[in-house]
Amino acid sequence: MNVLIHLFVGLHIIGIAALLGGFLTQMKAMRSGEVRMVPAMLHGALTMLATGIVLVGLSQAQHEQINTIKIGIKLALLVVILGLVYVKRDEERVEKAALATVGALTATNIFIAVLWT
Repeated sequence: MNVLIHLFVGLHIIGIAALLGGFLTQMKAMRSGEVRMVPAMLHGALTMLATGIVLVGLSQAQHEQINTIKIGIKLALLVVILGLVYVKRDEERVEKAALATVGALTATNIFIAVLWT
């Protein structure tokens, strides 16, 4: 079971990398106003959602204590991120504030995962 959990943690990290990487690739475009939500951001957010749900399920299957407040906050942030990316994905140009919000919420989500024990 531990191998399966580690596999999904790895996939979760890949999702985070895709979302954050998509944001970082658009940082230079913020100066010129050509900002857009790249497909990697949507795929990364969806990967994070799916693997996060599986990880919570696997943890519950092992009767581990789950911090539901932490998971709830992380899920809420991810739903906002996913909503922004999904709604703005087909627009040729996106407001800088929308992209900055996605980046800030992604970084917040990462810090919650790492620092909240």
